Amino acid sequence: MNTPFAALSIGLAALIVPPAAALANDSTAELAAGGLVLTKTADIEMRSEELFVSAQEIRVAYRFFNQAAQDRTVTVAFPMPDVTLDFIDGMTSVPHPGSENFLDFSTKADGKPVATDVEVKAFGNGVDQTALLRRLGVPLYPDADYDGLTALPKAQRDELIGLGLAAVNEFDAGRGWEQHVVPSWTLKTTYHFQQTFPAGREVVIEHRYTPATGQSVGSVIGSSYANGSTEYANDLRTYCVDQSLLAAVKRAQAKAGKDGMPFSEQRVAYILTTGANWAAPIKDFRLVVDKGDARNLVSFCGDGVKKISPTRFEMRKTDFTPAADLAVLILRPSPAR
Repeated sequence: MNTPFAALSIGLAALIVPPAAALANDSTAELAAGGLVLTKTADIEMRSEELFVSAQEIRVAYRFFNQAAQDRTVTVAFPMPDVTLDFIDGMTSVPHPGSENFLDFSTKADGKPVATDVEVKAFGNGVDQTALLRRLGVPLYPDADYDGLTALPKAQRDELIGLGLAAVNEFDAGRGWEQHVVPSWTLKTTYHFQQTFPAGREVVIEHRYTPATGQSVGSVIGSSYANGSTEYANDLRTYCVDQSLLAAVKRAQAKAGKDGMPFSEQRVAYILTTGANWAAPIKDFRLVVDKGDARNLVSFCGDGVKKISPTRFEMRKTDFTPAADLAVLILRPSPAR
């Protein structure tokens, strides 16, 4: 098979670090002082989850059931992955990098559109610095051309750099050596909305959005410097890369030559573990991963995975309690030179 996968490693933590973007399961939540706090619920069970993951689109549909004798109205939260701004090595690929709804997130309940609120926080060195950035009038979601930090007074620029919110980008673009102060804070974004779950009845909630994919022109897998590197070892573990994929990459590397880069990467991650916040295990779980092109290679952790089309792979589970998140690696053949 030219699209391998490996056995599920329950203890494996998924790669949810920039620039990879992730996708998240629903979780009940309460709005407490200091921000949104995710909680568990004893009454509402997730009867099924249908999850479709690709580099172009994420779709998920849930069937929830309220076991209580009374209606329950809760805050349903959808936590997005942390996104660290990187104006030096390249911005994470998102549909609308200057927008609060940068992933075109939308939701429906029983087929009807639902308005969602959003909580946004900006962190530097692990500390919430949202209030400081708002006081300075700095957009939390700057677009790729943003250069407003450079115009701040030196004392404020130095403060932002010291707090881990900014970095100095030095380059020569043909006009001599330039220095720019660029954002480097980490964004934590959670969409949330009030939802009533009637007693003894199912409610279907659907989400759709465009993932922010981690990408690279080349790939450490198949590169001449791969073996022995920490990055390579981490990728093998994170994506459960097996021997059949490595063999396919080796053949492509032989054709590309010593210094060639036979593949570019796309990385998609999805936070599954918040699915354990409901009253019982997910009774019926179905995952479909689409690698996008039959020529691509894909690897992710899962057991019982079946190939159901030239580009799609399916995993089904019953009474499923997610203990690890999902990380998908897609290797795309580089264009012939």
